[in-house]
Amino acid sequence: MPNDFLSFFLSWMSAPRRVGAIAPSGAALADLITREITPTTGPILELGPGTGAFTYKLLKRGVRQQDLTLIEYGSDFTKLLQIRFPGARVLWMDAGRLTTERLYDGAPVGAVVSGLPLLNMSTRKVVSIIGGAFRYVRPGGAFYQFTYGMNCPVPRPVLDRLGLRAKLVDRALLNVPPAAVYKLTRRPQMKIVTETLAPDASMPVAPTPMHLVRDYTAAP
Repeated sequence: MPNDFLSFFLSWMSAPRRVGAIAPSGAALADLITREITPTTGPILELGPGTGAFTYKLLKRGVRQQDLTLIEYGSDFTKLLQIRFPGARVLWMDAGRLTTERLYDGAPVGAVVSGLPLLNMSTRKVVSIIGGAFRYVRPGGAFYQFTYGMNCPVPRPVLDRLGLRAKLVDRALLNVPPAAVYKLTRRPQMKIVTETLAPDASMPVAPTPMHLVRDYTAAP
């Protein structure tokens, strides 16, 4: 939208660590981060939608507004999102509170799309956001996160702590600046299979030494 750059720039000027970018995400990044999402993916949780660049792309992919929950901390962005997406659920809140809020009954969410600047946040905040989001993600669901960095913005210790794995989806080199999208999913549960092995008749059995044999017929 024409005025989105100005809105983003002013928000970045007032809170650069919270906004994390001076301009909305471009079409190339919006295409990439929503590439695997279909109308059957919903409900969808979007974190830090800003002016709605990813949200518009989700709608173009067939996702219904009724299947969208938008979590935005910036009050100006929240009002804008409510006007642009009247059918979506728009919540003015800190994504770090996902661990304490009850957004859904159960875990129906098929995808989380995050525009949050995780690299600007503390490890504790990142754990709260991602761990809280996965409370609502159904089995097989995914968390999509973009970054301007070269590596995954979620450190390996955080992934290990939350039982997650990260995979590079692709890089949006045409975005300004170039960005990458990572897909976080739950690690498969390891199943430990135990079985009782019967003695193999073909294997010789060593005799028990006589000094270890006790005569149970004798008095103690």
